Amino acid sequence: MAIADDVQRIGAPVRRWARTQKQEYTRGEARPLGADLGAMGVYAGLVGAAAAAVRASGRELPSRIPIGDAVLLTVGTFRLARRIAKDPVTAPVRAPFVSYQGTSGEAEVAEEVREHGGVKHAVGELLTCPFCMAQWVGTGFVFGYVTAPRATRLAALTMTMVAGSDVLQFVYDAIQNGALRPEDEGPGSVTGQEV
Repeated sequence: MAIADDVQRIGAPVRRWARTQKQEYTRGEARPLGADLGAMGVYAGLVGAAAAAVRASGRELPSRIPIGDAVLLTVGTFRLARRIAKDPVTAPVRAPFVSYQGTSGEAEVAEEVREHGGVKHAVGELLTCPFCMAQWVGTGFVFGYVTAPRATRLAALTMTMVAGSDVLQFVYDAIQNGALRPEDEGPGSVTGQEV
């Protein structure tokens, strides 16, 4: 029982300090600092476990990554992170944590976290933030590249192709909507002169 009492005695000032920091940071807003800290711990734990597995497997880390692979993985990370965070098809993954607010750009949805404060809030923010998801997706691609480079290149290539296709869809839509039409030409005009 003495150890438990010592832990309580030592932990009390730390808990008070953490509460004070949260109050000063949030200024009354429901921010999931504890849950965010937990998410950081999960991320660090997964990275540590994956690094230990790579080391135990005897695989050597690449001394350099070719620029083509770096670009492929970067664009693939961008596209997959956005797919997870904004795509209507992946909404079932986000649904327990967020509520649908409407559309947000071409083929994307706008969502808002359901609960403010706590784990559901932190997970909802993570799942709806493409910038946040990119950290997790990029880390996955890096470990994939180290352990199964050919399969990872293929997965990244798929997402890179989708990103390229997205760009072409926007270009095509812009052309269809008159983006290449000279400014002085409008509907019903012939080379800038009214008909």
